[in-house]
Amino acid sequence: MTHPHWDLLLTDARLATLRAGAGEYGIVEDAALAIRDGRIDWLGPAAELPPKTAAVTEPQNGRWLTPGLIDCHTHLVFAGDRSAEFERRLSGASYEAIAAAGGGIMSTVRETRAASPNDLVRQSAPRLAALVAEGVTTVEIKSGYGLDTDAERRMLQAAGSVAAQAGVAVSRTFLGAHTVPGDWPGSADDYLAAVRDEMLAAIHDAGLLDSVDAYCESIAFSASQIETLFRRADDLGLPVRLHADQLSDGGGAALAARFRALSADHLEYASASGIEAMATSGTVAVLLPGAFLTLRETRRPPVDQLRANGVPMAVATDCNPGTSPLCSIRAAMHLAASTFRLTPAECLAGVTREAARALGLLDDRGTLEPGKRADLLAWDIEHPAELSYWLGLHRPQCRWIEGVRKD
Repeated sequence: MTHPHWDLLLTDARLATLRAGAGEYGIVEDAALAIRDGRIDWLGPAAELPPKTAAVTEPQNGRWLTPGLIDCHTHLVFAGDRSAEFERRLSGASYEAIAAAGGGIMSTVRETRAASPNDLVRQSAPRLAALVAEGVTTVEIKSGYGLDTDAERRMLQAAGSVAAQAGVAVSRTFLGAHTVPGDWPGSADDYLAAVRDEMLAAIHDAGLLDSVDAYCESIAFSASQIETLFRRADDLGLPVRLHADQLSDGGGAALAARFRALSADHLEYASASGIEAMATSGTVAVLLPGAFLTLRETRRPPVDQLRANGVPMAVATDCNPGTSPLCSIRAAMHLAASTFRLTPAECLAGVTREAARALGLLDDRGTLEPGKRADLLAWDIEHPAELSYWLGLHRPQCRWIEGVRKD
């Protein structure tokens, strides 16, 4: 008996490959796609299908196939609840007043420090499940609500566990430089030295991180402070990312470019020179409309300048308890289109190809191309633009992760 050449052959499909340089969406009509050993082995027009055998053939009846979606910026592992703060803000309370009453980020830090790894997994699992139901197959998860070595380590352990439980891939980011904890006895410089010389070393030695992030803002850390952390990350061979220029121009975009960061995220106040530097360094702009909406910001990221300079743009949820309580990658796409004026094609590329680029994973996933992971979705839609247009409609009809059907 002849051994099948392919494990799975999907026929009668329309492909949105998202390949760069292949036009909007990278469309292939009347297509087929073949999978072998968890990787895409062949794709193209069905008329050009090679005469090879497949163990299983599944007609798609004209469905659209896209790459699996990637949420490349989340803080979804944490403990506690801050919905009461949301109500207080809607009633006019300031962030300062809420923080003085024990709320704000330190309330999440206290709850997260007190939580066990199992507690963190249990509380975080529904948030990830919501993303997975919409087609997320790879998720980035940051620490940053522990702000001490033990709690930061537990957060990243929980990130691995919750992703494994959900059956998706995870990229873990150390964000010890999120803010100076309110109970820290010394200066911001002293705290950042502890992040750089103690926390980062311990978590790196435990094999729990894929990248290092920091918050470059007047309410957190300056570019010069973060530079010392990034030098240490570079010594360890770790890629860096940066929360940059969200509330003011603190030189974050330029700092990210100087260290060839994978991404600079937010960027509402990024300067023209910072954007030009990002274009040269290849740093991805990660746009986060959930935070823009929740904080009622009025200054949008400089999308036109990013486009004009050829800076890749990713889109993510920024799922977090304080400024972006968003567990919908599809809503993030819609908001990026309606609020930031990205095109639907840019939005879909932003949660596939450019999100993979922002995680340093583009060689492995993010587009439908031979050799890449067979993470893909089947949709009952008439055109891929619908994925950015509709809110609350259209979930994937089928999901495959590394070629294995998950529904």
